[in-house]
Amino acid sequence: MTGYWASVVVEDWRYRMLPPAKFEEKPALGARVGIPMNAEARRIALAWDPAKDEAAGEQCKGYGAPNIMRIPGRIHIAWQDDRALKLETDAGTQTRLFEFGAPQNQGGDWQGVSEASWESAGGGRGGPILSGSLKVVTSKLKPGYLQRNGIPYSANATLTEYYDRVDEPGGVSYLVVSTTVEDPVYLTEPYLTSVHFKKQADASGWNPAPCSAR
Repeated sequence: MTGYWASVVVEDWRYRMLPPAKFEEKPALGARVGIPMNAEARRIALAWDPAKDEAAGEQCKGYGAPNIMRIPGRIHIAWQDDRALKLETDAGTQTRLFEFGAPQNQGGDWQGVSEASWESAGGGRGGPILSGSLKVVTSKLKPGYLQRNGIPYSANATLTEYYDRVDEPGGVSYLVVSTTVEDPVYLTEPYLTSVHFKKQADASGWNPAPCSAR
């Protein structure tokens, strides 16, 4: 999974590609938010003001681990050492650390604490491993947004991700990231999404950019 990958936006185009629009209690016909918010989450989203986030120096509230993989851009994955994978994003210049074994990170920031493990499929009774996923469970997050329009997640949120590499004929490779966010404070049920990335030959197109509240 190491190397450079670029977003392929084949799902939720409206919410990922367009500038963030304020949440509406009664959205226009055909518009869907798709997030199982409770009443308190809706109240906070309706009051969202990007200028206040900017004034507080919190432009990165929409770039935390529960949403960063959905922001279009490029990611770079590399081994930091023999027990941790480092994932960097050019969107918001964020860095995530996926730690195998007991995490050393203390959390409390936008990317929290991420504990990683390999989950394999096939290979019953000592046979060869046929496929597998990188599982990442992230907690101890600084509160932020599930979308860059003020829909909140709390410090009690837990993010579970599965990273799967898919190799197709012709040498094209994709990374599929399946995500579940659980938050007893703001969500009425788990929030499920998935995103896709295409493998890049090198760092061409890598364009680090700061967080934006708008």
